Amino acid sequence: MWFEGYLEPRVSKRECLCPIMSAEIWGTQLSFAIGLLGVYLGWKGVISRMTGFFDMAGAVKYLLYGIVSGMILAISIDTIILGGINQSSLNILNAVTISLLIALTESSFVLFLLSRKRLIELRGAPPFGWSLGLGIGSMQASILIYRLFVDSNLNSQYSGVGLITIALAFFISICSGLGQALISSWQGSMILDQYRFRPLIFSSIFRAVLILSLTLSIFVPILILINIPAIMYYWPYAQKKWLISGMTPAAKQAYRRTLRQSSKHKNKAASREKGEIIVSDE
Repeated sequence: MWFEGYLEPRVSKRECLCPIMSAEIWGTQLSFAIGLLGVYLGWKGVISRMTGFFDMAGAVKYLLYGIVSGMILAISIDTIILGGINQSSLNILNAVTISLLIALTESSFVLFLLSRKRLIELRGAPPFGWSLGLGIGSMQASILIYRLFVDSNLNSQYSGVGLITIALAFFISICSGLGQALISSWQGSMILDQYRFRPLIFSSIFRAVLILSLTLSIFVPILILINIPAIMYYWPYAQKKWLISGMTPAAKQAYRRTLRQSSKHKNKAASREKGEIIVSDE
């Protein structure tokens, strides 16, 4: 009959787009949740242990600075480097050059924030640089993970949400957050020692390697392994030298004593039997 077509249920354009929109929103939330994992690890494992020895409110403020600036820089990486590689319009030489320029911008911004007179007087450049790097790295990781999860035009066989891509996303988040934090903390430590130009150049090179390797890992995941040995190698330097370089000798001694005592209490608590009272030396 002529009216049969009108009796069929009509699906609006909004209802057709609903699954796509919900999938994109879900992928966006997941990508930023994983991207912020580096902030959690870097804060929980480092900054939270220094409560009472540094200005925690200042560290949070610099974390926010890093998140805002990191998003702007992440858009540049996404648009210029990742977009050019994805469309095969960017060769490796141009990619290296652009990565160096973006890394130089990052290092110059870190130098500008950490070399302010008031911050140098407080000797807070290393820990504030650590939190600043966490913010920058988390946003860059979030944008890369978003492209990996959501972008249907990405010319990578690993695009989409799966076990491999989720594992790759975790590695990108950890390497980006901790890598940027290590570089910024080292740069802040060098500022206290009155070295600025040389750390600016070397930190730019390190950041360029980090940016390019993380971006290319979307297409070749094995490249993510370039950053892991470097992070593991420089992690003890950050814990034992760079982050505490802003403390006075008395504060350093108190900080190390606090770490020893907390480790001792933890071991006693783990080995004691229930109901047994822990005897403290204090």
